[in-house]
Amino acid sequence: MFNETFCKDDIRRIAIVGSGLAGLTAAIKLKQLGHEVTVFEKSRGPGGRLAAKRVSLGSAQGSVDMGAQYFTSRNPEFLPFLTEFAGNNSFSAWDGQFGFQDAKGQWQAFPKEPRYVGTPRMTAISRALSAHAAVVAQTRIERLIKTDNGWALFDAHNQQAGEFDQVVITAPPAQARDLFAQSSLPELANQLDDAVSRVLPCWAVAAYFEENPWPHHEGMRCNHPALYWVANNSSKPGRINNSEASSGAWWVLHATAQWTERNVEAPPEQVANELVAAFRELTGTKVAVTDTVTHRWLYARSEGGANPGHLWFQEQGIGLAGDWLSGGRVEGAFDSACSLVSAFTEQPVSR
Repeated sequence: MFNETFCKDDIRRIAIVGSGLAGLTAAIKLKQLGHEVTVFEKSRGPGGRLAAKRVSLGSAQGSVDMGAQYFTSRNPEFLPFLTEFAGNNSFSAWDGQFGFQDAKGQWQAFPKEPRYVGTPRMTAISRALSAHAAVVAQTRIERLIKTDNGWALFDAHNQQAGEFDQVVITAPPAQARDLFAQSSLPELANQLDDAVSRVLPCWAVAAYFEENPWPHHEGMRCNHPALYWVANNSSKPGRINNSEASSGAWWVLHATAQWTERNVEAPPEQVANELVAAFRELTGTKVAVTDTVTHRWLYARSEGGANPGHLWFQEQGIGLAGDWLSGGRVEGAFDSACSLVSAFTEQPVSR
């Protein structure tokens, strides 16, 4: 065993588990430093919580954002990064009225700041970023085995997916903990217990109303026992809208974590019916709903706890990045990946 500085001239093979914003950011930045990077994604395509589902609005085809609804840019490096690697056409500002309910149920205005969305859907950003990375889709990494030179990765079919010098994990903390436990790394798994307890689930429903049921806001943070957030998806730039299709609108309804926990195993049709009923109670609308789409997020957002930016286990050569390590916002995934890459390149590592 010996130590050496992990610098730009020290080319290494690095595996990244997860192709959300954190994973793709890390892949691009490590590739810029000359390293050989492979990203493994369990789903059919990249995106993580930048997720969308295909829908129809009248005779037009479009999509609804089922996960992250928008993002801000407080880090001056974030938008230039997206512009360079995803392109100007992959995201736009989402203008409109945004509000929240206070403790008395009265609507108040959100603070004024630019809000952005992927165009024509949130996944446009991750799809564009993935063009700069080697992504192996539909491959769930379930086990790491230590080798003389690093780590061998094995998938759900116990097939070896490759051997790498270092591993970056950008999966939610519960999945990262499971991966550590299955890789005979209990000391790392135990360090994630608190983070796992702070990640909240969320049922998401997209509902098509025959006409816009609430013209007062484009997005609202709710003070309601069932609803946490609701938004007019059709008001976002690049989406199918009223002038292109009909007078109808797709709205996305996110349940509270408490409601989701009580209904986590409920049938999707029941979830859709109950959340639409909650939306009617919230707004007073009687506009007919003609279609719904549901998605259950077991790991939707992180609440509370420390925000170290990243976790870097130097002795094992394993790093963790994700928005849950950096405030929970979409931009936090970018910040986390950047801080982890800095740790890789500035600290000595064991081999």
